[in-house]
Amino acid sequence: MPLALAVLLLLNVAFTVVVWPTFYRRVASDARARDAAGMATRFLTVHRVIVGIAYLIAAASAVAAIASFF
Repeated sequence: MPLALAVLLLLNVAFTVVVWPTFYRRVASDARARDAAGMATRFLTVHRVIVGIAYLIAAASAVAAIASFF
């Protein structure tokens, strides 16, 4: 794998680590995240899935980038 592609993948990992936790905290504190009983709404559930997928992509990116150095 070209070095530029490996660096791009590592930038994706860095972006994920910096941006998604802040996004999740904002979503979790949103009034739409919980119903009157305090249970998670679909709004929160959908965003949890989105964040989880972003982390899976970041993990795959990290593995691919690191593997390319060997």
